[in-house]
Amino acid sequence: MRIGGLAFAGHSLADVLRLRANDASGTGRNKSVIMIWMRGGPSHIDSYDMKPNAPAEIRGEFRPIPTNVTGIQICEHMPRQARIMDKLAIVRGIRSNDLGDHTPHYIVTGFPDRGRRPAFGSIVSYLQPRSDGLPRYVSLMYSAPGLYDNESPTYTGPAHRPFVPRGQGLPNMSLARGISLERLGERRHLLTQFDDLRRDLDHSNAFAGHDAFNARALEIITSPRAREAFDVNREPAHIHARYGKFCENFLMARRLVEAGVSVVTLKVGDWDTHEHNFRDMREQLPQLDQGFHALVTDLYDRGLENDVAVVMWGEFGRAPRISRGDGRDHWPEAGAAVLAGGGFRAGQTIGETDAQAGRSRGTPYTPGNVLASLYRHLGIDPALTIPDHNRRPMHVLDEREPVRELV
Repeated sequence: MRIGGLAFAGHSLADVLRLRANDASGTGRNKSVIMIWMRGGPSHIDSYDMKPNAPAEIRGEFRPIPTNVTGIQICEHMPRQARIMDKLAIVRGIRSNDLGDHTPHYIVTGFPDRGRRPAFGSIVSYLQPRSDGLPRYVSLMYSAPGLYDNESPTYTGPAHRPFVPRGQGLPNMSLARGISLERLGERRHLLTQFDDLRRDLDHSNAFAGHDAFNARALEIITSPRAREAFDVNREPAHIHARYGKFCENFLMARRLVEAGVSVVTLKVGDWDTHEHNFRDMREQLPQLDQGFHALVTDLYDRGLENDVAVVMWGEFGRAPRISRGDGRDHWPEAGAAVLAGGGFRAGQTIGETDAQAGRSRGTPYTPGNVLASLYRHLGIDPALTIPDHNRRPMHVLDEREPVRELV
């Protein structure tokens, strides 16, 4: 089919998308995304959407400070980010949902329902495969594979599950003792022969997924490039100190995208502050400020600000009114996300909430809109479809409108 029945510069829609994908993964630098999950739902009103003129039971204990962009203020405990506000974009009033157990399904998939759609990174891996020894999608969220299944590949297949370096992930990137590359090749050939015996009986397409998974695993094992990308010990001590212990995963994420990994997800801190909201945020915000400032400035110093997009957000925001003395409860009606890089328009706030930071003034953006912006950065049209387990075409996103102000 052609767009509107006409060819665009002689190309069909499929041609245009193919050219975009080739540009993102071959002819130029790889485009990448780092997604930072602030697990628990951080208080937007105490960080990026402060209301200093609200009553005390709304505004809380923290004061806003000016940034290097006139008219934009953020929390006093984030002075480093205030100095690079011209490199950041804050999206305020994001409307999400609350599944009750702090699962990031909406921000990871772009769909509010639980576990029915592939993770963002799995979609990217499926639509833009590669064979250069690097995993397409890496998750630094958890200590071992399968600990939580918030990043399921669902119908994209097991080959597009994220590579999890924690646990046995990194040790499994090397050849076993006594196994040479020649012997590994012989074992691969034998495995193929065994698989062929049952392939004709397979009606679930599971073999195709496992074949791709095995191929990817063998590429990683035989590639020194992949092992080097994960080796943060190659970074000098002063770089580790810049990021700090609290955000050490940020440094690995930077190494991975610099090496060519397309999607890296990670988790930082615990922001579930039903109680002790101000104590916990007073402790965590300065550490987050240090690590996020280091990551963003590192990307700019290395000339990656157009190739790497960063988003930092939680699954929702926090209630405007303080409860239990010093806590804030879940609040899916409004939250905030901070973006950097990606060639996005920075130095701005997008969206506005009411006087209590409770709801957006106007039509709010959703996690789907933010992910639409990230897909477009990677050269992926969110209107594309992928067949599910029943071969039904499923759109990459239903909320396909990107955040307009970022473009």
